[in-house]
Amino acid sequence: MENAAGYTKRLLNQGVRARKSLGQNFLIDDGVIHNIIRFSGLKPGEPVVEIGAGLGVLTRVLAPHVKRLWAVELEEEKVELLKRELRELPVTIVQGDALELDLHSLWKGERGVLIGNLPYYITSPLLMHFLGQSESLRQMVVMVQKEVADRLGAAPGSKEYGVLSVAVQLAAEVETLFNVPPQAFRPQPKVTSAVVRLRLRPYPGLTVDQGQLMRIVKAAFSQRRKTVGNSLSAGLGLDRNKGRELLELAGINEQRRAETLSIGEFQELTKAWQTKN
Repeated sequence: MENAAGYTKRLLNQGVRARKSLGQNFLIDDGVIHNIIRFSGLKPGEPVVEIGAGLGVLTRVLAPHVKRLWAVELEEEKVELLKRELRELPVTIVQGDALELDLHSLWKGERGVLIGNLPYYITSPLLMHFLGQSESLRQMVVMVQKEVADRLGAAPGSKEYGVLSVAVQLAAEVETLFNVPPQAFRPQPKVTSAVVRLRLRPYPGLTVDQGQLMRIVKAAFSQRRKTVGNSLSAGLGLDRNKGRELLELAGINEQRRAETLSIGEFQELTKAWQTKN
């Protein structure tokens, strides 16, 4: 089998191009590819889907490790390339928007693994789309921008901690596995990437409606530079006194900022909101 760099160079010499509008950067580092597969912890027989297959650099190495693999690619030109280059491998090529992919329908109710180099421009929507399909997913091993990886696993009190951190940590355990330098891609992006593992599970001790909790979280972060008393009131459309009452009921100092609140404290704030409404 050609190495990743040689395979990619051959296809680029044939006129294939990365689409900047789709955030395409082709992975050419064999070590990174093998580490993604190794950290995926694939179980015999479980279904696997790869998002953003591109040229099939990862797909062609992944296919021999699994019995059932679906490779999803949006661009028609790349889909035809995948069908040609991977025609002898046991992989199903799916042309379509990953944001519309229903894993339950694809896998007939089983749980499996998602792998992929996620397009930078829709990373957050893709993550939330698939984290919302927890009945069909055991875990995800994905490559994202390093700054996004930092946000996914951020702890309260850090500058990276925000709405995305809470939303993802409610659905999964987050572990950044390793960084990937720009030199691992063609063309080279201007940022460092990171491979992240998300193990899906119900959040321990969650006793409130998750939708209500996320409404409170988004309200609290609506004016990030202000105190939580001000941002929460503004985000929920409450007068200042009503916002203060909620925080007092939850045992939270109104002078704190949203990025210092833990998920547990957001849960208490949600309980207070439910009590008052």
